[in-house]
Amino acid sequence: MTTRRWQLAHGRHLDLGPKAVVVGILNVTPDSFSDGGLFIAPEKAIAQARRMAEEGAAIIDVGGESTRPGFAPITAEEEQGRVLPIIEALAGSGEALISVDTYREDTARRAVAAGAHIVNDVWGLQREPGIARVAVETGAGLIIMHTGRERQKLPDVIEDQFLFLRKSLEIARASGVADSQIVLDAGFGFAKETTEENLDLMARFSELQALGFPLMAGTSRKRFIGGVTGREPAGRAAGTAATSVILRLKGADLFRVHDVAINVDALAVADAMLARENDISPGR
Repeated sequence: MTTRRWQLAHGRHLDLGPKAVVVGILNVTPDSFSDGGLFIAPEKAIAQARRMAEEGAAIIDVGGESTRPGFAPITAEEEQGRVLPIIEALAGSGEALISVDTYREDTARRAVAAGAHIVNDVWGLQREPGIARVAVETGAGLIIMHTGRERQKLPDVIEDQFLFLRKSLEIARASGVADSQIVLDAGFGFAKETTEENLDLMARFSELQALGFPLMAGTSRKRFIGGVTGREPAGRAAGTAATSVILRLKGADLFRVHDVAINVDALAVADAMLARENDISPGR
């Protein structure tokens, strides 16, 4: 499997390809869909981040505003008040790489200055394109996510991915973001309205490799997993791990999850199988 070096802020990098990378979700919000309010207190947020790092998360993704369906927007000041102290504390400990989950240029800039290595933009640079400038100026890694919100989608799930993400990549390149800084995220659950639409995206996920960038999967506890299993968000860890394995076999490199340990174990098995498959393939 090809290794690609992902360039990050503060002189850091992460090699992607041979081994799945788990990203632990840290929502410091009162209203996220499955863990809202659990980690709003700084001491609880920091303890959860350390727990996820101990369980094998290479990156902690810190978010201060819920992006669940029907979320209530907050101000940049409120968002920064939630995330910046946590990022500063985590950066001081050096236990894991840090990502900030934001679509605001000012929050992204302040978060990287506080110690974040990666900016994770759920609007794919199309809400505040200035986030691309932050990546250029700081060298931060940039996760560009697909969304179908607030626009008319194409009926074909993969054609719509290409339409949206190519526009995002044009914004990034026009600002001077290096390809080595970019990871793409298919945006499971973000205006993928039905269980079937999300399953179609998962079934055809390997087609996204044609874009030529590392890929992140963010299926954790999403509604479509509940649609298949019948379980509420807190009971969807096993279903999430199943999607992680499927998407690893279809080419995903990073996996953004709430439940780190079960996904680390599931992905270790997938990686072992992929390595073995490579060893025994004809002609080797």
